Amino acid sequence: MSFSSTTKNELSRLPIESKCCAVAEMAAIVRMTGTIQITKGNKIALKFSTENAAIARRIFSLLKILYNTDVGVMVRRNRQLKKKNSYIIVVDRTDITERILKDAGFLKEGDSSYYNIDYRVPKALIENRCCKRAYIRGSFLGGGSISNPEKTYHLEFVTNNRDYGEDLSNIINSFGLNSKIVIRKENYVVYVKEGEQIVDILNIMGAHQALLKFEDIRVLKDMRNNINRLVNCETANLSKTINASMKQVENIEYIDRKIGIDSLPKNLQELARLRLEYREASLKELGAMLDPPVSKSGVNHRFRRIEGIAAKLREEENK
Repeated sequence: MSFSSTTKNELSRLPIESKCCAVAEMAAIVRMTGTIQITKGNKIALKFSTENAAIARRIFSLLKILYNTDVGVMVRRNRQLKKKNSYIIVVDRTDITERILKDAGFLKEGDSSYYNIDYRVPKALIENRCCKRAYIRGSFLGGGSISNPEKTYHLEFVTNNRDYGEDLSNIINSFGLNSKIVIRKENYVVYVKEGEQIVDILNIMGAHQALLKFEDIRVLKDMRNNINRLVNCETANLSKTINASMKQVENIEYIDRKIGIDSLPKNLQELARLRLEYREASLKELGAMLDPPVSKSGVNHRFRRIEGIAAKLREEENK
């Protein structure tokens, strides 16, 4: 099961504690996944479709608690491409459908025109902080997803209306977050990409088990990344040391062939012989072996003098 499905299953099992939050959550689900149907005799029905059984049960429970109405539930088996089952929930009573749509803010009181839909989120619906949390949760259940944190940090809500996308983004950002909107295939995607902000949204929605798992993965990834950075840094430093040592040995051996190491000043002779004997040693380690000990910068200065002597000998040879 994907991380997104696991998170939705957890959210679907949360207790429904207050009516105002239940209305806010139901309103968000209606806007994200509800479909208005006009049947024979101008009857109005409201349909929900989901591939997640836990979400289907959540919608059924919310409808029962808020409207105490009979709801039709169908399961369609998708045999093509081995897709999951689809769970379809239908409210076929016109009066109940109108109540749901008015509670969700789709229809205004006294207005029964289904062609004059208001996509803005009513402020009264999210007046309380707890209702905002419930609204974000309902939006995620209806049209949200979260990527596997092992791969990338990305949480998004997909809607087909710009006004609604802007309102949802503003609700999320009212908690101090920084969600953004992008257009993708004629849909408006409200998304968050930073790990810390995704943790905050999971906490806001009440997905605490998913939050803990996400944090565990995030900590492990950070540790792995830090270890890789350290290893890469050590490898780079080691390569740099080895390359420098090879160049130093090459200069010393060239000088030895041309004029002999004994012709060098005594402080350079001592260092040259140590380098030939300890080819993997760092400048600091070589400096500690000298008598008296010399600092790393002092050793580096002496090697530059040796390099200069070798360069001068090569120049004379080329002439």
